[in-house]
Amino acid sequence: MTGNKTVPTTASVNAFLEGIKDVIQQRDSIRLAEIMPELTGEFPLMWGPSIVGFGSYHYHYDSGREGDMLCVGFSPRKGKLALYVDAQSNQNKPLLSALGKYRSGKSCLYIKHLKDVDL
Repeated sequence: MTGNKTVPTTASVNAFLEGIKDVIQQRDSIRLAEIMPELTGEFPLMWGPSIVGFGSYHYHYDSGREGDMLCVGFSPRKGKLALYVDAQSNQNKPLLSALGKYRSGKSCLYIKHLKDVDL
């Protein structure tokens, strides 16, 4: 059985953010790194080479697979920001209806720019 690829690292969040080449994406990522600790009560930590995560939880599946995963986080991707949140929960649906322009995946939201959503 292989381990998770997405694991916490000791890499610098600030160095990662400073290295984002797209100026708007860098500004938006820095803003997310500022507001996420206020919302989560957790400090940012790099998970793998490109995800900024906040908090963690331990999971254990019936199959025996277990590990740790970030509670929420984000990653600047080509042309969009990926926000790793519980986008499918019923309690979040009212919030999502008022969010603004986004697309959603199984466990993440994709937004082009922070200006497109209601922070």
